[in-house]
Amino acid sequence: MPPTLHLLTGPTASGKSALALAWARAHDAEILSCDALQVYKGMDIGTAKATDEERTIVPHHGLDLSGPTRAYSVAEYRDYAALTIRQIFAKGKNVIVVGGSGFYLKCFFAPVADDVDISAEVEKEVRAIEQSGGLEAMVARLREASPKGTGDVDLKNPRRVSRALARCLASGLGVEALAARFAARGTPFDAYEKKLVRLERDEKDIKQRIAERTRQMMARGFVDEVRRLAPALRTNPAAGTAIGYREILDWLDTGEQEPLEKLEAAIALRTMQLVRKQRTWFRTQLPEHRVVEAKGEVSSFGF
Repeated sequence: MPPTLHLLTGPTASGKSALALAWARAHDAEILSCDALQVYKGMDIGTAKATDEERTIVPHHGLDLSGPTRAYSVAEYRDYAALTIRQIFAKGKNVIVVGGSGFYLKCFFAPVADDVDISAEVEKEVRAIEQSGGLEAMVARLREASPKGTGDVDLKNPRRVSRALARCLASGLGVEALAARFAARGTPFDAYEKKLVRLERDEKDIKQRIAERTRQMMARGFVDEVRRLAPALRTNPAAGTAIGYREILDWLDTGEQEPLEKLEAAIALRTMQLVRKQRTWFRTQLPEHRVVEAKGEVSSFGF
């Protein structure tokens, strides 16, 4: 029988980390973070990264994998996760993957990165089309390069169209052919049995938890963390536009004129907006899974 890979997800501030820690202690497991921001060194307070004490209690993986100056890709995470999981299983321990970053989570169930090599020449050609004729010209060229259809490419989104056009021009294949080749690739996790649980809370509960967590982050020095990381965050949109980090960067840029209470409220509001997006993504993009409705603190659950 293949080993079982346990995965715990849910919206921000739902209590995943504490629950995963308790489960790992009870089942001789190690934790693999599935968070697209916790991979960055120094982004500790704003990402609710596991503390040193928690890492001592249970080994954590997937943290501090890259400096914040460059974007860490989902392909890098997939490869890191595959190797780490093999190493943990080789020690005879269980693995629990925990986090709410949708694209990272999806890599355990479906391919998320293809092997189309887009050359500088192709990128230059696509930029020239966009500069000369805008979105309309790019869509027309995409239809030429993909005569059998443009699949699910959002033709109103310039970034999506330019990306699809670049992939078609670089590969010589249409959108549908690329999608079929992509889907057939599989993942490094196909051999494992996978058990996925989603932790949920009602709207009022999670809103209160977000407000309290934001207060705690600010009290622990979130502003100072962003101030220290600001030069690096400005070079990496994936990190610099993250919730909390973007609001504090903007606050610093405007001379710290607004009161901290207003900044804290803005961060909590945007976090709640993320929760609603996460819930939609979980419902539509994940395979069938069990949902645990939590109230208060949850210390145990079953896969």
